[in-house]
Amino acid sequence: MSAPRPAAELFSLEGRTAIVTGASAGLGGRFATVLAQAGATVFAAARRTGPLRELAGSHPRIHAVTCDVSVAADRVRLVETALAAGGRIDVLVNNAAMPGATRAEEESPDAFADVLGVNLTAPFHLARLTAEAPAGERVGGPSIVNVSSILGLVSAAPLGGASYAASKAGLIGLTRELAGQWGAAGTRVNALAPGWFRTEMTADLFGDERSARWVGRNTLLGRGGHAHELDGALLFLASDASSYCTGQILTVDGGWTAR
Repeated sequence: MSAPRPAAELFSLEGRTAIVTGASAGLGGRFATVLAQAGATVFAAARRTGPLRELAGSHPRIHAVTCDVSVAADRVRLVETALAAGGRIDVLVNNAAMPGATRAEEESPDAFADVLGVNLTAPFHLARLTAEAPAGERVGGPSIVNVSSILGLVSAAPLGGASYAASKAGLIGLTRELAGQWGAAGTRVNALAPGWFRTEMTADLFGDERSARWVGRNTLLGRGGHAHELDGALLFLASDASSYCTGQILTVDGGWTAR
């Protein structure tokens, strides 16, 4: 930014247009809500129409877009929908993901490719569509936040998954490369790498007493995370508070990777 701003304004997204994928449940729903509360008009995308409409009904600035990110035409339609309403896209949160099989020997090459299609190819395509979209009156480029994972940084065997880990590690590499290619145009690309959070995807993990103890034992803060504990990190990366930050991986994991 060319001049300092009051601290209270740094995290504001007033007047901005945002897209959040995988918004029908878990962290995605929370992400959409947080951006809307910060002032953004949010286009919340997911396959499940019911939960998505419920999310949209919870805040007037959230708009539901039924979208399967594994389908290229749906990705294009999502971006076009946001552009038609807002004239530009200021924030993209690539959150949609699928887990894949836990054991590598139980995962077929086709299933592996399906996971990479949702978790890596779709974020690349959406990032490109966002970066190439008209800027309107905005100075500089959009802020792209790729939601990776600590499983893109370290192994969590026996609870990991080959395709999931590969896709999340690939997303980190993609983040750095796109940041390098698009930085001169003002487009910022960063990644958020959550640790073990209580979501729909980890319900079985935290529902099992032994597994929950394993998380607590191996996390420096002694517990799993709660979705709202990602609010500040997301807003930092999405807003002007991180105007001089690109190509970075912000890990929010209670100290898991610091062991």
